Amino acid sequence: MTGRTAIVTGAGSGIGRVVALGLARAGYDLVLAGRRFEPLTAVSDLAREAGIDAEAVATDVADEDSVTRLFARTAERFGRLDLLFNNAGVFTPGAAIDAVTLADWRRSVDVNLTGAFLCTQAAFRMMKAQDPQGGRIINNGSIAAQAPRPHSAPYAATKHAITGLTKATSLDGRPYGIACGQIDIGNAETEMTAGIAVGARQADGSVKPEPVIDARHVADAVVYMAGLPLSANVQFLTVVATNMPYLGRG
Repeated sequence: MTGRTAIVTGAGSGIGRVVALGLARAGYDLVLAGRRFEPLTAVSDLAREAGIDAEAVATDVADEDSVTRLFARTAERFGRLDLLFNNAGVFTPGAAIDAVTLADWRRSVDVNLTGAFLCTQAAFRMMKAQDPQGGRIINNGSIAAQAPRPHSAPYAATKHAITGLTKATSLDGRPYGIACGQIDIGNAETEMTAGIAVGARQADGSVKPEPVIDARHVADAVVYMAGLPLSANVQFLTVVATNMPYLGRG
């Protein structure tokens, strides 16, 4: 894997942090993007301790100029981009659909969907122009797109849209050696999902604890997807806690 470069968005915490460190273990040089610079530098320090070249770039993925600067810095520092992990996202406060504020709806769309689009567009342009041509984009979707939790309309809608973005990017990327796949995750244990093991709202209104999995399993899955030759692609991959209420009626 030496000589390959990856951008990870939302890399300062949660899934992004774990996946970034997994890619570092696999030998990828890293560009770590996120709104808060300090957590990003903590991750870049860990990567450098493992002998990986890593750079933290404070980025608002919902802002086109900020995304442009992120990819320009990547080109300047590393010369090419082999992998984009579109991971940045937000959970707005839970609310029934008739109580969702327009501000929370727009924030979800801006970060979860528009942010992924802007990064995909910038990565596509860079991968198309570089020599050798091509690269891989992996989108962090969610099982919420198909099996949403109660009071999660903005999040579920944006993650459902990510699937459409994944498919469209896959088609448009074919002539240029650009592969695009999606990972959908259920109950990976991070600081953002810590409450699930204590109690999560169910479809019947009850609150029950749910099993979780070590987030490192997600990193291993992303590293596997990323490591395939560009002639092969994992289009969709789902990683969940085996006994979580997802399939059937729970």
